[in-house]
Amino acid sequence: MNPTPPILSIDCGTQSIRAILFSQDGDLLDKVQIEYEPYYSDYPGWAEQDPDVYWQNLCHACQTLKDRNESLFGQIKGVGITAIRASMVNMDRDGNTLRPVIVWLDQRKARPSFIPNPFVDFLLRTIGIRDTIMKNQTSGKGNWIMQNQPDVWKNTHKYVQVSGFLNHRLTGMFKDSIASQIGHVPFSYKKMAWASKWDPISFLFPLDRDKMPELVMPGEIIGHVTADASKKTGIPEGIPVIACGSDKGCETIGMGVINPGMASLSFGTTATVQTTTARYFEPLRFLPPYPAAIPGHYNPEIEIFRGYWMITWFKNEFAHQEVEEAAKQGIKAEVVLNQLLKEAPPGSMGLLVQPYWGPGLNVPEAKGAMIGFGDVHKKAHVFRGVIEGLAYGLLEGLTTMEKRGRMNVTKIAVSGGASQSDEICQITADIFNRPLVRGKTFETSGLGAAIVTARGIGLYDDFYQAIQKMVHYDTVFHPNPDHTEIYHKLYHRVYRKMYQALKPLYEEIREITGYPEK
Repeated sequence: MNPTPPILSIDCGTQSIRAILFSQDGDLLDKVQIEYEPYYSDYPGWAEQDPDVYWQNLCHACQTLKDRNESLFGQIKGVGITAIRASMVNMDRDGNTLRPVIVWLDQRKARPSFIPNPFVDFLLRTIGIRDTIMKNQTSGKGNWIMQNQPDVWKNTHKYVQVSGFLNHRLTGMFKDSIASQIGHVPFSYKKMAWASKWDPISFLFPLDRDKMPELVMPGEIIGHVTADASKKTGIPEGIPVIACGSDKGCETIGMGVINPGMASLSFGTTATVQTTTARYFEPLRFLPPYPAAIPGHYNPEIEIFRGYWMITWFKNEFAHQEVEEAAKQGIKAEVVLNQLLKEAPPGSMGLLVQPYWGPGLNVPEAKGAMIGFGDVHKKAHVFRGVIEGLAYGLLEGLTTMEKRGRMNVTKIAVSGGASQSDEICQITADIFNRPLVRGKTFETSGLGAAIVTARGIGLYDDFYQAIQKMVHYDTVFHPNPDHTEIYHKLYHRVYRKMYQALKPLYEEIREITGYPEK
């Protein structure tokens, strides 16, 4: 019998939802994961999802977990939800959804809502932020709905993140965590509150304030599980639902990253490097740090769009033989692919990959590149080059963050699907030339939500005590000095110069082909 009350974490991702039971000590007691299609697309570039896919699968996951652990499930003392970012739900006054979720992968564009006059336009061009401002507001999906589906927007009572939608389904309350407000919404990241109507971000995203949910500090109670939600999920009625944070934010504290001396790497579909700081600073110019799941703190972050998705790309395009071999052995294809990493030496015999699979905020015209090909290079070199390129890109992000934040990171924590590979973790430790720790559980977003929930229901006196007691590491990867030397030279003498050298060619490609869009 478990001596302490279990905590239920709901981790709602792009491709699956997990219901996870954690002990007060951070041990994973049991979990149920249900996969679904990440989105459907009625038009090129669109990515939408029925919100009920998230809710119905949440109910299914919880009921399955209850069936397996009825006694334990009945002892739950708190529930916490962490979910994907920048994916919004339109809800009417009765809590019904009005249209599909426009998922964060969606590429549609709104018309600019803010058109600067000639003087302001000249000023914005002079200081180099006009393109950033114009692009950001056209990326606002709320802007697109207002312009193209005015009846939907008129009938929208609340415009909420996926986490806010699930919170409402459980409690009936239109509330969400401050730490979940990441996306193209009128939110002041510096003040951690909805922006005033005179705040510049309100001109970019002129969404009605009364349509935004009530914001709650991480660790505070959103509401309590209703009788109806209890019947559908099996969660006992009246259990408190605690405000947590976004998936990446919860992942960061789930890896024990509580200060800028440590950074968290996420080896997911979007690869990120993130830290936690009490001081506000922009990791890239005009890119705010996100609200952390620790109240009063920020998560500066730099991302590589479609980061470790590149493993899936490589597998689908080049690794048919490895996929077949894995099927014969009854193992995952990634296990076989890891063997390729051992067949190529550090540095991949000079084959370098620049992992810009899509344009970024500070590299709007960027495209991916592989340079240094020779007749020595085989499939293994290409795959290792991809993994090394992603690590170079994350290291570049960390270096930028350290400089802008005047901080010194001495230790790296890693999570996400690709972190299950010892080979990938070791390559990353060698390239970063820092010790790299991997968590005891791969469910670090869920663990982060459990940490916040444990604090919220009073199991711990503060967040730091909860993190200290609940975060555990299983492996430390120490950099190999022989490997770090060649990586240091390739990174500083080649990789860091690749973008500037290729930028004029990227601009010509965009001018000729129209891709990526300006």
